Amino acid sequence: MNSLTSLFTASLVLLFSAHIATGAAPDLNSTAWVLSSLPGRSLVAGSSVTLRFEDGRVQGSDGCNRYTAPYTASDTTLQVGPTAASTQMACAQPLMEQAEAFMRALVNARAYRIQSGQLELLGADGTMLASHAPQPQALAGTSWRVTGYNNGREAVVSLIADTNLTMAFSTDGKASGSAGCNHYIAPYTSEGPKLSFGAVASTRRMCAQPEGVMDQEQQFLKALGTVASARVEGDHLELRTASGQLAATLARELNP
Repeated sequence: MNSLTSLFTASLVLLFSAHIATGAAPDLNSTAWVLSSLPGRSLVAGSSVTLRFEDGRVQGSDGCNRYTAPYTASDTTLQVGPTAASTQMACAQPLMEQAEAFMRALVNARAYRIQSGQLELLGADGTMLASHAPQPQALAGTSWRVTGYNNGREAVVSLIADTNLTMAFSTDGKASGSAGCNHYIAPYTSEGPKLSFGAVASTRRMCAQPEGVMDQEQQFLKALGTVASARVEGDHLELRTASGQLAATLARELNP
């Protein structure tokens, strides 16, 4: 765990402890979490189950599919649903079983508490149904692989086969990586969810193969100039424009 993540988590623990000391649970709105335990079940290695509360809705990934549902919370009570919507992608059986167990815990939750910085969802009888760790949002010191980018025609497209686009955020305010052919670098400013990139500089190499790689590179680098916010969810990063459109999607590089 890097120092920024440690500071982030420590600050959350202090904030939540202050609420607990006064007998009130902290507001869930605008908080984000990652599943850390399901009682009686070992989590699937490498899976990422996320939970974000925002403007009366809870949404995230159950480890296989995206889900969204309305929620209400007051003091320590919590009610999700009564209905939830999700995508319908099929995954390996262990992931599907874990996803079902998580969604059961979510819709059966009737209360919540913050215990040692962890969000615990509780059943009607007070039984702990699931526990979640805070989702760090700090970008400095992280590395990512681009999975999609806005092509400038209001569409987010996948990468050309056999191309690799990357992005690493240094602790001194520089973002750099491969744009598919050339190496690029740009200053970045990050404050809370806000993120912006300065002028991008890149090498001047020409690549003929695979076909379209230079157009892809140009469109990706142009998309960086439109970024106004960032959101980390599990092992995924979304870069969005000021109007909320996706500029790029990225997956965490676990071994940069």
